[in-house]
Amino acid sequence: MDNFCIASVFIDEKLAFLGNNAAVLELDKELSREQLQAFAADINQPATTFLIPLKEGHYQVYWFAPDGEIDLCGHGSLAAAVYLKEFKGETKATLHFTDGHVKVGFKEGDYFLWIEPIEIIDHLPKPEGLAEALGIEVHDYFSTSNKDIVLVKSEDDLRRMKPDFERLAKMEAFGYAVTAPGKEVDFVSRTLVPKVQQLEDHATGSSHAVLTPFWSERLMKKSMKALQLSPRGGAFTCEMHMNQVLLKGQGRLFVKGEFRI
Repeated sequence: MDNFCIASVFIDEKLAFLGNNAAVLELDKELSREQLQAFAADINQPATTFLIPLKEGHYQVYWFAPDGEIDLCGHGSLAAAVYLKEFKGETKATLHFTDGHVKVGFKEGDYFLWIEPIEIIDHLPKPEGLAEALGIEVHDYFSTSNKDIVLVKSEDDLRRMKPDFERLAKMEAFGYAVTAPGKEVDFVSRTLVPKVQQLEDHATGSSHAVLTPFWSERLMKKSMKALQLSPRGGAFTCEMHMNQVLLKGQGRLFVKGEFRI
């Protein structure tokens, strides 16, 4: 029985945006965290999503990068929606993880993900050395429980940013959602994670759980278009619904088969 795929999500073929890859593996029983980590290292995708059926439409979920477990993985969740639709014909599901759940599915040509908004903890002075490590001017800085928000002045600044990851890794924050107003979309961003193997994430759902409420308040808009200007590129529709963020995007299945355990 096919129980494994690799999917690209938050793609945009018109823009030649390749999105972010994630493997999805459905299991019929719980395995140890050490076993899951070993499989994720062997599969060697930016994220591997492990699904264990609980009851109809509900799955236990674990996310692992090749070098560590991920607390919350948006693009891995959207890849699970691709797997569930293409393999099992399911157009909606709830994924349960340690700190809560996310709802995923497919509707009107888009895969979607409902996720809790990640709110700003504090408006802080710009960290010393951050502008030099990014190679561009920093306009403003905000801490969150996930990735800190770095506001820069323009999309052009963001595009020419050349991060010094060695310097960034020595700073306090785990990761950064560097963002600016967009020229043809509402906002643009790049996600930097200097303390892990990947360094720059390609299309990041958790970053947009941070950026959607941030830009919704500033632009006074509930629905926004966003681009992640990573080397592969990601395209998002972001909506603010009371205390929930809805992320929508395109997905494509390009590997499917059986993973034998």
